[in-house]
Amino acid sequence: MTDAADVKSAAAQLMPEVLDRLETLVRIPSVAFPGFDPEPVHRMGAAVVELFEAAGATGVKLLDVPDGYPCVYADLPGPEGSPTVLLYAHYDVQPAAESQGWSTDPFEPVTKDDGRMYGRGAADDKSGLVIHYGTLKLLGADRPCNLKILVEGEEETISHLEAFVEANPELFAADAYVIADIGPQRVGRPGLTTALRGDVACTVTVRTLGNPVHSGMFGGAAPDAMTAMIRILDTLHDEHGDTVIPGVDSGHWSGADMEEDVYREGSAVLPGVDYLGTGSLSDRIWAKPSVTVLGMDLPNTAEASNVLLPSVTAKLSMRIVPGADADAQLDALMAHLRAQRPWNCEVEVEKVKTGHPFAVDASHPAIVAAEAALEAAYGAPVESIGSGASIPLVASLQKVAPDSAIVLWGAEDTAQSRIHASDESVDPGEIERMIAAQTLFIQGLAAAERS
Repeated sequence: MTDAADVKSAAAQLMPEVLDRLETLVRIPSVAFPGFDPEPVHRMGAAVVELFEAAGATGVKLLDVPDGYPCVYADLPGPEGSPTVLLYAHYDVQPAAESQGWSTDPFEPVTKDDGRMYGRGAADDKSGLVIHYGTLKLLGADRPCNLKILVEGEEETISHLEAFVEANPELFAADAYVIADIGPQRVGRPGLTTALRGDVACTVTVRTLGNPVHSGMFGGAAPDAMTAMIRILDTLHDEHGDTVIPGVDSGHWSGADMEEDVYREGSAVLPGVDYLGTGSLSDRIWAKPSVTVLGMDLPNTAEASNVLLPSVTAKLSMRIVPGADADAQLDALMAHLRAQRPWNCEVEVEKVKTGHPFAVDASHPAIVAAEAALEAAYGAPVESIGSGASIPLVASLQKVAPDSAIVLWGAEDTAQSRIHASDESVDPGEIERMIAAQTLFIQGLAAAERS
C-alpha cells in the first residue's frame, strides 16, 4: 500500500481503535517527577510494550536505564540492505496539579464538542505513541525497511536516557530518527520543525545577612537578599525585554513565520499585554535567546513576616539559539550572574544542565522524503517552522549517528494543545494525518534507497 489515497483511507479506518488506545494510555498518571508514585510510570511502560505488540511488533521489551525509568525498545528487521528508521516518543507526562485549573479530571480523557480529546498527555506525548502504533499497523508485517522503537519514560523530568543511548550506540544506530513529540502551528497545516533552541539552566544564590533580622529595626541600611536578587535578575533583560547577556548568541529566523494569532492563542498572553523583545515574532521565539526565572526559594505571602531575608536562591533557564554551543552559553550566563554583586553581596552560581540546540540539514534525503510525505498526507504545502522547546536526546542521537537525519513532527499543534498546562488536548484529525504521513515517509524513504 504505497498510494497516498490508500494510506489516508486506511489511517481513517483505523482511528476508532487508535482513539480507544489513546484513552487507555491517558488514564495512566505516568508522572515520572521525583516524589510522585512510581507505580503508574512502570504500569505505563508495560502498557506501551503491550501497545506495540498489539500493532504487530515482536521482541518489544523494557530496557533498564541506569538511575532512571526503563525505556521501551524493539528492533524490527526489514529487507536486507534497507535503511533503518527509529521511531521515538515518551510515555511519561507532566504533573497536573489542581492549581493549574483543569476543567475536567486530567486523567480521565474527555472528547468535547470541539472534537478534541482532553487529558494530561493526550498530546504530549501519548499522541506520539499512538501515531507510531498506527504506523506499524498500516505497514504490517511486510515492512519496507528496518524499524527501531525507542520510548522514553522520563523525558519531562531529569532524563537519564541520553547517557544510556551514548553508552549503547549499536542499539540506537539508524539512518533516520523520527521524533513524534512536537507539531504544527495550527491543525490542518503541515509543519516540519527544522530547528530547536537549546536549554541551559543554573541556580543563583544571593546572601547578604548571617540570619533573618527585623525589617523595622534594621531595614533601610542592612541589605536583604531579595532586593539584591531583584537587582541581579533585572540585568538579564533590557528595557525592551530582549535577553542581553555578554557572550550569549542571537540569530534570525529565515523559515515560515510564526503567525501572531496562533502565538497569542497558544501563549495565553492577556489582552493589552505587550510581547517581550524586538524583531519578528519568529526571531524572538525560535532564533533569539530567552532567559526565564523558573522559581525562587522564598516565603509565600501567607507565611511572610517582617524580616529581612538573609539568602535567596533562584533557578534560571535560558533557551539558546540553533548553532550555539550550549556549554559556552551556560558559561556566559553564569559569569554574568557572578559579576552582579549589588551592595557587595555574596553570589554563588551552580550549573543545573545543558541541552544542546539543533538545526536540520534540509538537503538530507530523509528530510526531503519527510516533506513529501507531509504534503501528500495533508494535501497542502509544508511549513518549515522552529521550536523554542528543547529535546536533549537529539544531541545524543547525533553523536550516535552524525550523518543521519532527525525528523521532528507530531500532533501537538501550537495554537490549542496547551501542553504542560491545564486542559491539554489533541485533535484526532492531526493524529490521523500524522499516521498517514509517517507511513508514507517510511515507504518513500525505503523506495528512494532502492532506486
